[in-house]
Amino acid sequence: MALEININLSDEDLAHFIASMHQAQEKAKNLSAAEVTNSARRLLAGGDQVKVPDFIAERLERLNTMIEMAEDEGFALPDEDRNRVLGALTYFADPSDIIADSVPVLGFLDDAIMIELCQRELVYELEAYEDFSDWRNAEAAARGVDPKALKLERVEWAEARRVEAIELMHRRRRSAYTNGEWQPVLFGVS
Repeated sequence: MALEININLSDEDLAHFIASMHQAQEKAKNLSAAEVTNSARRLLAGGDQVKVPDFIAERLERLNTMIEMAEDEGFALPDEDRNRVLGALTYFADPSDIIADSVPVLGFLDDAIMIELCQRELVYELEAYEDFSDWRNAEAAARGVDPKALKLERVEWAEARRVEAIELMHRRRRSAYTNGEWQPVLFGVS
């Protein structure tokens, strides 16, 4: 039997999480990108060592995506965007977050809430990265190689997406012509 529980954060609650994020960013300002991602990765390892509720496990997987996005050389986030992602990850680099991770079941609750907040802040970056990752995985599968071994970059992904958009445009035009939805007036059918 599943039970749905909704958490509504008031403005005061949000202010508390924002202040906690700012404190974590201040503490982590001298850490390297690798130190930030490695610390966030340790949080994931801690989540793997205990049984956490599905709600938390789903958010921890999103944290993993943020870490991968920050480290992915093929995706090559511009510095400004990469710094936003690393800024989000700094909360998870702080071992003294709101609820200690060692507290059974609840220890990761604050992390899950913060991941949800970060996910909302980084929604466009995450969507682009997931699209890039899906494309790279499909390319790797088509070539019969491991995606991690395939050195494809964002430029190639963007070119593939451009080609797909043009092919879609052509298919739509041909379909409209052949289905009688539109008869070319100025140009011949191509």
